[in-house]
Amino acid sequence: MKIKAFKNELSGHIQVPGSKSHTIRALILASLAEGTSHISNPLPSADCLSTSKAIPLIGAELENDLATMEKDKVWTVKGAGNKVHLPTNVIDVGNSGSLLYFLSPIAATFEGWSIFTGDESIRKRPVAHVVDVLNQLGAEAHISQPGATTCPMLIKGPIDCKAKVDTDGAVSSQYISGLMMSAIRMNGTLKIELSDPKETPYLTMTQKWLEHVGVNCRISDDFKHIEVDGPVNLKAFDTTIPSDWEAVAFPLMAGLITDSKITIDNIDIGGTQGDDAIVDIFKSVGGDITIDKDKKFLVVCGGKRLTTENLPGKELHVKISGFPDAICAIAATACFIEGTTVIEDAEVCRRKETDRIKVLKSELEKLGGNVEEGPDYMIIHGHSPIKADGTKNPEFKMHGGEVDSYLDHRIAMSMACLGLGLADGETVTVKDAECCNVSFPHFFEVMNGIGANFKAL
Repeated sequence: MKIKAFKNELSGHIQVPGSKSHTIRALILASLAEGTSHISNPLPSADCLSTSKAIPLIGAELENDLATMEKDKVWTVKGAGNKVHLPTNVIDVGNSGSLLYFLSPIAATFEGWSIFTGDESIRKRPVAHVVDVLNQLGAEAHISQPGATTCPMLIKGPIDCKAKVDTDGAVSSQYISGLMMSAIRMNGTLKIELSDPKETPYLTMTQKWLEHVGVNCRISDDFKHIEVDGPVNLKAFDTTIPSDWEAVAFPLMAGLITDSKITIDNIDIGGTQGDDAIVDIFKSVGGDITIDKDKKFLVVCGGKRLTTENLPGKELHVKISGFPDAICAIAATACFIEGTTVIEDAEVCRRKETDRIKVLKSELEKLGGNVEEGPDYMIIHGHSPIKADGTKNPEFKMHGGEVDSYLDHRIAMSMACLGLGLADGETVTVKDAECCNVSFPHFFEVMNGIGANFKAL
């Protein structure tokens, strides 16, 4: 499906779906628990549905019908508890890196072989680091294709925590979170040493989840030392999934680069998602954003000039390693910011659904963006559509065109939202835009509810 975006003003209230990161953690922990857990406000995205299909393979029961889960406000999981077992079939994670990296260490705690694979995108994402840490813990883990570094991945357990895990942690935080959850089934204390931890807010998220279900977990201030005590007999729990800051980023950027006023309701003010840093980033360049923490909503008013002129060195510097999924929204918005935006410590962004640094440079340049890339950074030289006196800025060169999503949901959403901020008559067409369902089901319909007027072609 192609989506066409063109200049529009937005108004009204919008609510983004629940957090993918929280939903997948809740499903996996509920599957390991004894008893029946209830998960309210889950995200019915493709990745979360892949997880819901995987957990019955280790003995859990999902009481919801897969055909109706998209509409269900509460998901009910009957945990396997002490009857949890080796996966009974190949685990096909679909497009979900979270599921791959979370469940593979847990599967490695069982005696016998497990096989993990996924879609074309997953079969391009690295797993050599997972194989390495599992082998450190006594597994027999392999990549099926000689000389490859990607799935399919074969794992023979069980692992134990007699050895300390040494790994850099730079490739992703997700396999570290998977190791932390796997400690639930190990005898003793799992010790993990990280030389270069990245995406650290997600390690904190996993720690809070483990503590919520009764697991003792300790992380040093520099995130280089992690300890998790096992084994733990988890008990069922009821939880409400907070809204997803990764999804908030897109209506937020759309509101900033258009002459709009929108309210994003039911935001997560718990501080468990690193992507909430985008608010302070956009406010630092003049974004008109207010948050009501008591009523849990955010108001963004657009039509304002965004500029780096009041920042040190007159540049916006964003160290993105803690919240790498925000790179798409930040890079697209930077094209509308007067001045230079430097997105740093970004190497992890090359190992997502796509090489997002490479793809963003390619697609933004198709629309007139001025972008540089390096091994672990992006530099965007942007211009506001309006000058300081409020008149039209002739230096603003962004224009319409057709771009490729590369089947990356965040690329698709950022490019579509960028089209809303262009001049009259300019349109952006996004190819394979249906991939948004990976993290934000019905994204275009939800955005049309506040006036985006996206058109399906």
